[in-house]
Amino acid sequence: MTITKVIDPVDIMKYGVMSTPGLVGDEKIISYGRVPTPGEIKAKLNL
Repeated sequence: MTITKVIDPVDIMKYGVMSTPGLVGDEKIISYGRVPTPGEIKAKLNL
């Protein structure tokens, strides 16, 4: 999986994320509008 920081509002909105921060993995929204805990990130990424 590749992680890229996106700061362009147009690119962010292409994912349907209307409030930041947002976390997208494999073109799927994992979280947005808040900072997820490390445990939540691991669970969503199946780590």
